[in-house]
Amino acid sequence: MRHGKLGIGALLGIGALAAGALVTAPTATAVTPTTATLSFDCGSFGSGTATLKATQNGTAATIDLSTTAITSPFNLSANSVTSTLTLTKNGTGTATFTGKANPAIAAGGPVSTGPLKGTVAAGDSMVAKSLKVVVFGITATCNATSAQAPGPFVF
Repeated sequence: MRHGKLGIGALLGIGALAAGALVTAPTATAVTPTTATLSFDCGSFGSGTATLKATQNGTAATIDLSTTAITSPFNLSANSVTSTLTLTKNGTGTATFTGKANPAIAAGGPVSTGPLKGTVAAGDSMVAKSLKVVVFGITATCNATSAQAPGPFVF
């Protein structure tokens, strides 16, 4: 009988260790693709291409964006650009990624902004739709004029 109790105890211990390992293991989340490009039309502010770089950590996601569609008319200090990127979510809804983070931008330089922060769920498929950039109270609104390549971000 003692041999049977030892076997059950050992199995229970191994099961508890395995369950503990699963609980403490980091969640494997990844967005694909991590980089995408598209074109924006920003009205009188210009038009051009944009590169978006996405990362994900659980339900939190960030997108860094750099675009030649908007150039700075003067030197901008770091963290002086407020941006909202709107994406089409799962073909019908929308999601927004917002932030006030940017590197210092020299006069005439392309606008870079991010990380823009948003919330995602597993399986969300998102495509950039529009970008709003506010600098010193001046708002530039850009609309996507091309498909996002190589395709939507899938979180």
